[in-house]
Formats: sequence, C-alpha cells, structure tokens
Amino acid sequence: MTENGVKILSPRELSDSICVVVGTRPGIIKMSPIIKELARRKIPHFVLHTGQHYSYRMDRKFLEDLELPEPLHQLPSGRPGSLHGEQTGHMLAGIEAVLLQEKPRLVLVCGDANTNLAGALAARKLQIEVGHVESGLRSNDWRMPEEHNRVIIDHISEYLFAPTARAKQNLIEDNVKGHISLTGNTVVDALAKHIKIAKAKSDILKKLSQKDHGYILITLHREENVDNVDVLKNIFAGLWQISEKVNLPMLLPLHPRTRKRLDIFQLTEDIARIDHLKIIDPVGYLDFLMLLSHTRVILTDSGGIQEESCILKVPCVTLRENTERQETVEVGSNTVAGTDPEKILTMTAQSLGSPRNWRNPFGDGKAAERIVAVSQGENINEWEF
Repeated sequence: MTENGVKILSPRELSDSICVVVGTRPGIIKMSPIIKELARRKIPHFVLHTGQHYSYRMDRKFLEDLELPEPLHQLPSGRPGSLHGEQTGHMLAGIEAVLLQEKPRLVLVCGDANTNLAGALAARKLQIEVGHVESGLRSNDWRMPEEHNRVIIDHISEYLFAPTARAKQNLIEDNVKGHISLTGNTVVDALAKHIKIAKAKSDILKKLSQKDHGYILITLHREENVDNVDVLKNIFAGLWQISEKVNLPMLLPLHPRTRKRLDIFQLTEDIARIDHLKIIDPVGYLDFLMLLSHTRVILTDSGGIQEESCILKVPCVTLRENTERQETVEVGSNTVAGTDPEKILTMTAQSLGSPRNWRNPFGDGKAAERIVAVSQGENINEWEF
C-alpha cells in the first residue's frame, strides 16, 4: 500500500525523478541517448532493468559497449522460456515494487517488448505518467506479441514520442488520448555516436576473416519464425538456396532462442551442412555494428535492424510477412520476403545489386533532446522528413 493507504500514488507523493525502463537489446540501444541526455541536463533519473534478457552477450555487453552506468535497479530474470503472461506478470510485480519505492513522476518505456508493457502497466496502475518512446508503429499482424504490446502501451501513455510522420498518423487514427510529439528515432542518435567507436575498437572482421562487403549477414529470433518448425525449415531452405546460387559466405550470430529451437526440432545437424553458412555466438553492439555496416546485405526478422541497416545504407531483406517499419520499404532500403525459400533467394539476389542511395527516414540525431525536452514540459520544434 502507498502512504495514504490506497493502491495509487498521489501527485504529492511523487519525486522529481524519471524512471527509464530497459530490459532488451533494442531497448538498451534506443534508450541510451535518452539516459545520456538526462545526465547531461542533470535531470534526476534512474534506470530500471527488468531482466528480460539475462545473458551476458545479449545484455550486459551492450551496457558496456554503450558506456552506460549500471542500472540502479535490476530485477531477477524470469524463468527462461516462460509464457508471455507469466513473463509480463513477473516483471510487472517487480517494477511495481521499485516504483513504489522510488516514486518517479514519469516512467519512460521504449518499443514493444514485454518489458515495456510491464513497465507501462505498472506505472499506469499507480497513476504515474507514462512516456512511450517509438510509439505509433503498426504491423497489423495480431500473431505478433509485439503488436499487442505496442498498441496497448500507446493507449495508456500520456506522452507518445513518434519516430516518423507515419507513426504519428497511426496514433492519430487510433485516437490515442496522450500528447503526440514527432521526435525522430533515437536509433539515429545512438548510431551517429557508436559507429565511430565501433570502427576504432572492434576487430570482429579480422577475427572472423571476413572482407569488407564480402559476406551476407543473417539474424533470426522472432517467435513466429523460430517457434514454428515448418517456418524455420523454410527459412533455412532459403539459406540453402542462397548458398548454392550466391558465392558469398553467410554469417549467422545465433540467438539463444533460435539455438534452443534448432536443438528441440532436431535441425542443428541439417543446417550445419549448408555450404558457406558460418554460425557464431551472439556479439556485442560495437561488433554487430561493424558486421552490419560492412555486409553486402542483411537478412533479418528484427525490427530494429531494419532501421539500423536503412540508416547505415545496407540493403535489408526482411524474413517476415510484414513489417511495422514500412518507411524502410518506401525509401527502398528494405524488401519483405516472407519465409518462402524461393522468394528469400530472389529478394536476396536483387538486394545484392541494389543502389544504396535512399534517404534516411528516421531522424536527424536529435530525438533524445526532443524527448527529454517534452518530458520537462518544454515546447519543441518537431522533426520533419
């Protein structure tokens, strides 16, 4: 219970601080410019880590690469492989306890992972204001848990930070109640700083004996892909065809979820026989930026990587039936191949020869400044594309 004996916090109980919720690789990356801007402006704040990503390579290494301080609060990791409701409930309870202790005036969440739904719900139930960074994205694919999460968060947030004009329009059409600000995407802020650091510090290309623009990079982790044995087989059948038709090595940093599913489905030995496919352990942020910026093409089911590749002028083939990053398709950086093997091969071959002259639709590198300014009640000049 709160000090007044009821289940919500009153405005007079709240402190001046802002809580920044993280818990996944994309969230850590996209919140890093906001955390640094809060620190630069000496605005009271703290970071709460939900424990959704619990391995060193998938989590702690990113904090180190991004030169971020240890979170003030770190929740214990949930049971690996838990259902969405169980995982969200576990994090919600832990976040609520922290919010009752710290009593921030605002909770910032970013994106569409269960971490962010738990953070937004915990704050909403306590009557703490919520700010949703990267709001307004829509795939309209209700098979995706991320789609449920982002829509729910948008509708319970006081502040909606839209990364693009399309996202802002989605929010308007959804009749959200909060205040919408067109800010650009903080991924641009993060990339602008860290690509230079990656070039100075990372030697991943040398370690893997890869030549500049001499390989294909692949990432694969989405639930709708890797948890379905038939879909997963189709994707690897597509990679098999690429190996036969395209004379380039393929690098696959294997996500823990995908590795587990390959073992469960007894596919590990089969994919080991695909020519030119090299499976490696997950890498840190700086190493991944080097791999991404120097590949000929990226094949991925990640939403964030569709953005990063667009900004870095790297052609992308999306291994999903749809995308909530439609801006990447519109400017010509991304093609949505789905999971049909023939289409994966066709789109990859086309992307290998595509020009890299598209415009960046995601911002000017000042998104964090705008988001923090709005959180302080200041007026901003919205970003225009």
